[in-house]
Amino acid sequence: MGTTGSEHGQLADDRALLGRTSTAERVADILRTRIAEGFFRPGGRLSEDSIGTALGVSRNTLREAFRLLTHERLLVHQLNRGVFVRVLAVEDVEDIYRTRRLVECAVVRGLGKPPFAVDGLRTAVIAGEQAAYVEDWQGVSTANIHFHRELVALARSVRTDELMRGVLAELRLAFHVVDDPRGLHEPYLVRNREILEALKEGKRDGAERLLAAYLDDSRTQLVRVYAGLLQDGDAVER
Repeated sequence: MGTTGSEHGQLADDRALLGRTSTAERVADILRTRIAEGFFRPGGRLSEDSIGTALGVSRNTLREAFRLLTHERLLVHQLNRGVFVRVLAVEDVEDIYRTRRLVECAVVRGLGKPPFAVDGLRTAVIAGEQAAYVEDWQGVSTANIHFHRELVALARSVRTDELMRGVLAELRLAFHVVDDPRGLHEPYLVRNREILEALKEGKRDGAERLLAAYLDDSRTQLVRVYAGLLQDGDAVER
């Protein structure tokens, strides 16, 4: 499926974000956000004409943005067909979780002496709980991603932040094809709060154990569901 008129209009609203210094990196930022939000779905084709017109950028700039996002494994170029949002394989999902476990648990393990700076984590937990209250499961997913980005931010490492931004953006490609977002995300609201409370109390080792179990359970659940969707052919936009 290509870009629709509605998508064209929503992207046109993003045009102001480009400012007077339009660059491929800024276009990539916009498209990355839209992919993470599920605006462009896995398997969906990105129309150069529609997106370029909506954002008011040249074809060369847009192609460079596509190249950047292809390097981040969010897009794929198919010869003679165009550029598509990537559909993850089950092995991709498993590898993403291996990376998350290595990085996130290492961040918690490497924290210095308490108290820890948990304000960002607290904000993400509250946002997730508020989204769940109104049954906004996409909002819960977004808040959960923010929680884990804030967790990694405790390392105060720009490079680690950039690594996890890409890893978590890629993970959301799998989230967007799951047909039960509530079942996928709701159980982890309480576990996010448990990790937050452990860190507030200065219990670094306890927080790491909670986090490791959380990631293992999340991986098992998502791989099982996602593998079934791939088998049924439901992970690709029709």
